[in-house]
Amino acid sequence: MGLDTATGLNSLGFPKPPQETRVVVAMSGGVDSSVVAAKLKSEGYDVIGVTLQLYDHGAALAKKGACCAGIDIHDARRVAEEMGFPHYVLDYENIFQDAVIDEFADSYLAGATPVPCIRCNERVKFKDLLETAKDLDADCMATGHYIQRKMGENGPELHCAADANRDQSYFLFSTTPEQLAFLRFPLGHLASKAETRALAAEYGLAVADKPDSQDICFVPNGDYASVIEKLRPGAAEPGEIVHADGRILGTHTGVIHYTIGQRRGLGIGGLSEPLYVVKLDVDAKQVIVGPKQMLSTRRVPIREINWLGEGNFTDRESYEISVKVRSTRPPREAILRPISETEAEVELLTPEEGISPGQACVFYETGDSRILGGGWIWRGH
Repeated sequence: MGLDTATGLNSLGFPKPPQETRVVVAMSGGVDSSVVAAKLKSEGYDVIGVTLQLYDHGAALAKKGACCAGIDIHDARRVAEEMGFPHYVLDYENIFQDAVIDEFADSYLAGATPVPCIRCNERVKFKDLLETAKDLDADCMATGHYIQRKMGENGPELHCAADANRDQSYFLFSTTPEQLAFLRFPLGHLASKAETRALAAEYGLAVADKPDSQDICFVPNGDYASVIEKLRPGAAEPGEIVHADGRILGTHTGVIHYTIGQRRGLGIGGLSEPLYVVKLDVDAKQVIVGPKQMLSTRRVPIREINWLGEGNFTDRESYEISVKVRSTRPPREAILRPISETEAEVELLTPEEGISPGQACVFYETGDSRILGGGWIWRGH
């Protein structure tokens, strides 16, 4: 594959042959990023694979022989050897600890529901790794994320993946326009994950059948509590379960074992109404419960906004958009009202339940696949 005869551009959007285009591929060791690297190499690009060592699983879990990260690095290196391109492993453990893990622990203990994958993209992959790619004289950096980059009238735009089931837009809203200019997402247009695996088989990659990782990389088996206990000793101290009206209903074994919106496993049976966790007060060691309607939220305060729409964010008093307040929920119609360049209030046309500080709120153009940016939910109702 060479240049598009109509545009004079190669498949990554550069006006030169693939052989003269250097691309750094962020390789996690999984099938997605492996396929990206193999695909670009087979198209003739000058590919360099880079894998980040973000944490030592053994140390994180205080037990030996738990180094999943080592397997992933091995798998990435093997793909590079099979396809014949250079591969580097960069030790980013300290950066990852400071930029992602510590904040994850602190915000979890503050009763939030953190999304560390967004912070990792924002503060590690698309910041430090992107700078490394530029140091390697790369023309661009490619990743295996399921999201699309499309050229609009005013430059590159971020769009949802063609396969809604794989779409990762919720985790990439904080990508800046400057980063977007340098990034490429070669899998975003694929109709299904099956297509990716078929490509992996076509390229003869050993990772073709490797299962997808479901968990946060440093939280194996989704066991948040045990990781938080190791990171923040004392966080599992017992305390009281308190009704929103002030009644003490029972005791708990540690705030870290509860999440906003939780109903089951509270251990306070025999009450006339179903109760839900509506707030976590870490300082007072209290789990506060109340009726379901207390979970409904219509107005959501947002800060640290990254704007990917047209013009300055504050050019308009309000925007009619759609928003996602959880990665697993479909976008819902809302009104976005800027307060400053980085702060806003979102008014949901239909109230949502279980919105908690520390989650992301991602903005979408209503009826379109374009991502307009997003921000962080930062306090209760």
